[in-house]
Amino acid sequence: MPPIKVMIVDDSAVVRQVLSATLGEDHAIEVIGTAVDPVFALERMKICWPDVIVLDVEMPRMDGITFLRKIMAEHPTPVVICSTLTEKGSETALQALSAGAVCVVTKPKMGLKQFLMDSSDDLVSAVKVAARANVRRLLAASQAAPMPPAPKASRASKLSRSPAIRSRSTRSLLRCSSISTSSAVVNFATCHSRYSRFLTDSMYAAN
Repeated sequence: MPPIKVMIVDDSAVVRQVLSATLGEDHAIEVIGTAVDPVFALERMKICWPDVIVLDVEMPRMDGITFLRKIMAEHPTPVVICSTLTEKGSETALQALSAGAVCVVTKPKMGLKQFLMDSSDDLVSAVKVAARANVRRLLAASQAAPMPPAPKASRASKLSRSPAIRSRSTRSLLRCSSISTSSAVVNFATCHSRYSRFLTDSMYAAN
C-alpha cells in the first residue's frame, strides 16, 4: 500500500522541522513538502497533490481557515488543523470543523517543540484518520450548520473567544470541538457520529 502523502503548511520553521521528522518516522507516511504559507503551498501542491494537509491557522498572506475553505471548494482534501488558536470551544476550532477539517490539534503557546515530540503518536494517528476520511460527506454534513465568515489575518488573535451559539446544529459542533479522542486530537468524525444527525456510518470511504 502506498504511503500517505502529507503537506505541512505552517509559518514556524520549528513546527515544519519537527512535524516533518515526526511524521516521516512512520513508514506509512511520506512528507512530500512543507510551506511557510498557503500561497506557497498551492504552488508546491500543483506539482504533487497530497493525500493529507497539516495546516496552521495564523499565517501571512492567507489564513488557514480561508485556505481550508478554498481547498474544500476546489479540490476536497483531508485536512488536519494544527494551531494555537484551536482551543476547546473556540470559534476557530468551530470554524475549522465546519469548513471540513477532519481533525484539530491544539498547539500550546509555550514548549511547542517538546509538545510536538511528546505528541508524535497522536499526530501520526490524526494523519492516518484524516487519510481515511470521506471528505465530501464530512463537508456536506458540516455545511448544514451555518457558521460565521472566515477570519481576517489581522483579527486572528481574537478568534479564541467563544461565539454566541445560535443554532442547535452549531451547538453540536461546539460540543464536538470539546471532546478529545486523545490528549491532543479532536476527531471530527467520531464527534459528529455522536452529536449530529447529518453523519452516518458511511462517512469514511471504503478502502
